[in-house]
Amino acid sequence: MVTLMDGSPTPPAIPPQAPAKARHRRGRRPALLATAACAVAALVTGFLSWPGGQQRADAAPATFVHPGVVLDTAQLDFMRSKVQAGAEPWKSAYNQMMGSSYASLSRTPKPRATVECGSYSNPNYGCTDEREDAIAAYTDALAWYVTRDARYAQKSIALMDAWSATITSHTNSNAPLQTGWAGSSWPKAAEIIKYTYTGGWANSGRFATMLRNVYLPEIINGSNSNGNWELSMMEAAVGISVFLDDKADYDKAMATFRTRAAAYVYISADGALPKTVPSQHLDTTAKIISYWQGQSTFVDGVTQETCRDFTHTGYGISAISHIAETSRIQGDDLYGTDVGERLRQALGFQSKYELGTAPPSWLCGGHVNKGLGPITETGFNALHTRRGVAMTNTQTLTQNNRPAGSNNLFVAWETLTNAENPN
Repeated sequence: MVTLMDGSPTPPAIPPQAPAKARHRRGRRPALLATAACAVAALVTGFLSWPGGQQRADAAPATFVHPGVVLDTAQLDFMRSKVQAGAEPWKSAYNQMMGSSYASLSRTPKPRATVECGSYSNPNYGCTDEREDAIAAYTDALAWYVTRDARYAQKSIALMDAWSATITSHTNSNAPLQTGWAGSSWPKAAEIIKYTYTGGWANSGRFATMLRNVYLPEIINGSNSNGNWELSMMEAAVGISVFLDDKADYDKAMATFRTRAAAYVYISADGALPKTVPSQHLDTTAKIISYWQGQSTFVDGVTQETCRDFTHTGYGISAISHIAETSRIQGDDLYGTDVGERLRQALGFQSKYELGTAPPSWLCGGHVNKGLGPITETGFNALHTRRGVAMTNTQTLTQNNRPAGSNNLFVAWETLTNAENPN
């Protein structure tokens, strides 16, 4: 049986769908829901084809789509049209973005040769500056796309150029995570600027060299820390690989992602225990429970960090949705695989308790630390708007939180870019 944890009366199917063709998704209508029996059959088929990352390798496209990191041209055009029409919630989301410090044309970049980030960014030598300059570059790129005001494109370029001329390394214990967070925002900005701004970007090659030499080596081999680390790192690695047209690293990052996503969100098809990442050697039930923050009852949608706190859980869920979006743009729609089901269940499960449902005693000892963050729009849009999946709790939380702002780490402005976006 497929157990629904999102408040809907029957388990909504994720209809099987052929891989998306690049740049030809404009006007796609939400898929019709299949019957429950078909849903079970489709899910079982999908899970058997991908048991924790062992039997398929997601290949990079023959030619990468640009812009193609989380957003493509059709999605950007939809966003722009809604803002220009003064439609809600996009207009309010746009005003929120433009009123933030990230959109300031007087912003001064603060690059460092070495960014040093200890645990919880202590010490913090350039950690906040790097992350926020990267978000600002992305913010300015979005502002450019909506307004066609070249000043925003030039400010985005100035931020990217300042860092590419300066940074040489990341160091201390949080270096991989810091690299993943900042490295998730840089390619989103760079893709929009390089492929939509006609005013030229003389140092785009130097920026690409920075991504290849400073960022990619720090993240491409993954992490055995809590799952949000590796998911965020793979989000950056996938996005960077698209910008670099690097098929080998794209494939490597995507394979790591598929294994980690399966080990991060539990679904009943996994069996009695969650899947694991082989390199972590979680080979006993006791080891798995310990790694899952002491959680010993496994139900659809609980994650490896649910009993730690919802904030870190949100980082992991967000990265899953961002990678799935990039993969779909590049021609491989992961929403029709176990990735989509894990994302649906994770969003619904966390949303239920974020909205105020009292956790049962078997869940985290009857207490959860809420604070999911502005991370639901992308996954909700992909599954609900485009695929027609009912997601009651996720919908309520998403609409309550609009317009979704930034977590000041690697998530920004997703009501603006993703709300009700059919492309």
